[in-house]
Amino acid sequence: MAVTVRIPSPLRRLSAGKDIVKLEAQSLSQCIDDLEHQYPGFKERLCDEAGEMRRFVNIYVNGEDVRFLQGLGTALKAGDEVSIVPAVAGGV
Repeated sequence: MAVTVRIPSPLRRLSAGKDIVKLEAQSLSQCIDDLEHQYPGFKERLCDEAGEMRRFVNIYVNGEDVRFLQGLGTALKAGDEVSIVPAVAGGV
């Protein structure tokens, strides 16, 4: 069984329009590497030059912010749901 990755609208052009991608990954880091392998361009949008998560991208595993878990080292298991949520700024 795979991990489900929810792709936000702004990044769907990288995933050939798919809003959900299934991957076999045991950690968030591996999940991002697999996304990059299948759909080039993902890693640079999710991680900075040092390989850390970009500040303006929020990633959740089963609804929990990975920054409060183990970050990119967060373990994944079959059936987990990874949600990528770009930060939105602005307003009146």
